[in-house]
Amino acid sequence: MNNQLRIGRSILPIIALICLLPPKASSQVISIKTVPVASGDQFVIIPSRNLGMGGISIALDDPLIDPFINPGKGRLIEGAKLYGGSSFYSISRDNGSGRTLPMALLVGSDEWFGGAAGAIQQLIPASPTMTDPWFRFGPIDPWSQPSFRGPLPQNRYGFGLLGRTLPGGKVAIGASVSAADLEAVDGVELLYANSSLIEQYGRTVDYRLGVAGDLEGNRTFEVLLLHNRIRMTHDVTYSNLPGLFVDPPMPSTMKRNYDYSNSTGIHFGYVQPMAQEGWRVGGILTGNWKSHPKIPEYELENMSPIPKDPGNSWAYNLGFGFSKMSESSIIGIDFIFEPVWTETWGEAGEPIPTNTGLIIPIGGKTVENDFRFDNYIFRMGTQWVRGSTGFQLGLQLRSVNYKLNQLNNIEGFARLQREHWIEWTPSWGINLSLPEFGLYYVGRLRAGTGRPGAASVWGFDRDVGMVLLSGDFLVAPTASLVLQDATVVTHQFFMVIPLRF
Repeated sequence: MNNQLRIGRSILPIIALICLLPPKASSQVISIKTVPVASGDQFVIIPSRNLGMGGISIALDDPLIDPFINPGKGRLIEGAKLYGGSSFYSISRDNGSGRTLPMALLVGSDEWFGGAAGAIQQLIPASPTMTDPWFRFGPIDPWSQPSFRGPLPQNRYGFGLLGRTLPGGKVAIGASVSAADLEAVDGVELLYANSSLIEQYGRTVDYRLGVAGDLEGNRTFEVLLLHNRIRMTHDVTYSNLPGLFVDPPMPSTMKRNYDYSNSTGIHFGYVQPMAQEGWRVGGILTGNWKSHPKIPEYELENMSPIPKDPGNSWAYNLGFGFSKMSESSIIGIDFIFEPVWTETWGEAGEPIPTNTGLIIPIGGKTVENDFRFDNYIFRMGTQWVRGSTGFQLGLQLRSVNYKLNQLNNIEGFARLQREHWIEWTPSWGINLSLPEFGLYYVGRLRAGTGRPGAASVWGFDRDVGMVLLSGDFLVAPTASLVLQDATVVTHQFFMVIPLRF
């Protein structure tokens, strides 16, 4: 991605469909993004053994987080284990941060298994400063960034799991439910450039039914059904600077935006050994079907608002992976192809005349947007074990490529647009395995994305490489939005304690 990514006339109809994920961003819930916004690792909550190895997962089990992703894999829980720790993330240029305190308990026996988890999270919103390049030219506009009232927003998460191993001991079935009470989603506050105050609130709920088992020849399989619902509200307040824009000043106004989506998915996984000793190969097939009954009207730039009316998505994953395990090392590689189709449209709230003389009736489509994604994900990682200590390195690459066909039924024209970017996420970790407990640290850095910022109202922004409206300089009559390069750094510390009753 360029140092500054234009979000002007060409990105006018694009919607930031940033899907809330379960505790680990996995292949089972497919995220759709039409803008490379640097969202923080808000939902990286539950500990993962493989996260420091790039998050490899297709042909390599992750005994820490697998029961949270597929409840049928809870059959591998031995005895009782208590999870505890903390995670922190921060985004460069004072673009926000967050800290989370999770706690989990998993219990397994020969027949039954289950567990519960919870987490409390606090987010620190972005805070532009005098040195921020968005404000480098021209005076600071104190109303160009949203503010927050009262204490910092807090989010609360809960999870429950129950399952049973079927007679014979080779197949298990489990069910889980997770829910979140959210006061903020990272990055949303920067998508309303002209607001003076944003209040977020809402909830998510995720239901899962999973089956996992062993086949002859040391082969394994898994099947997962899931349903995820998101219900968020954004109360956005707009204020006028007294005595400057209008006289007498206009009172503040509040606009309510809704972010609703429903996802239903199915996932299949299969792993078997290879001829070479220690090596395993696996494959996955995933399908997500999403409806977006309410899409927020984000202010990505100062021209026409983005249609906030309904949309639908169909997203799929087809992937394969390899892994090798020995007493002294682990190696793994994943490759995933991710085709996605998304349709969004605007609906007329009243009869609208078109340039061709026709009338669009109430409920008719004013703008139609068809997105076609061809995304690719590559993950690789390794771990070296020296005695009771393991050292991890990993890398994940995510390439997003999409084509947009837009039909404007009011003005009577169609256009084609292509966008692409690559997200790079190196990771590292160290773990200590002792009989009394296991101690883990994971760190990772994500680059290739950015954060929107408001340009000065009166100034010229020389750093906008491809200007929104004219020439090599931007005269911003209102707060025009650009993406500045941003990196997300995450640190996770946790302990796993075996319990004996």
